Amino acid sequence: MPRSLDQLLADVPLFEGLGDEARVLIAGCGRNVHFAAGDRVFREGGEADVFYVVRHGSVAIEAFLPARGPVTIETIEAGDVVGWSWLFPPYRWHFDARALSAVRATVFDAVCLREKCDGDPALGYALMGRFAQVLIDRLQWTRLRLLDVYGNGDHH
Repeated sequence: MPRSLDQLLADVPLFEGLGDEARVLIAGCGRNVHFAAGDRVFREGGEADVFYVVRHGSVAIEAFLPARGPVTIETIEAGDVVGWSWLFPPYRWHFDARALSAVRATVFDAVCLREKCDGDPALGYALMGRFAQVLIDRLQWTRLRLLDVYGNGDHH
C-alpha cells in the first residue's frame, strides 16, 4: 500500500520531531513532482513560491558567474531541502537549481504554508527554526567552499 505524503515526511530530517498533526498540515500544502536530468528546477530572480524536499536524485544549486558561466555552489541529495527564499520577502530565488539526475521530490506551496503558519504560530516557529538550521548549514558549507576556492591566504 502506498504511503501518504504525511507518512513520507516522517522520514525527512527537516520534519523530524514534528508531531503527526503538524506533518498533516504541512503535507496538505505538498504534492509530488518529477524532474528529468538537466531540467531547471528554478531560476535566480524568479518567484520563490515553493520549496522542495528531494526524495530521489540530486539537484545542483548554481550561481552564474559572467567570467565562468554556471558554477555549482552545492549539490542537494535525497532527504534534503531545496529552497528557503519562500520564507523572506520579496520571495525571489537567489540561485538557480538544476536536476543532475532524474529527481523525485515533494514540492510545497509557499502561500499555503505561510497561511498555515500564520494560523498556527507554533508550527511557524517550528518551521522557522528548522529552516534557520538549513541556512546555517548552507552558510557553513559556503564558507568552506570559499576557503577551498581562494586558498589559505599564503599567496603573495
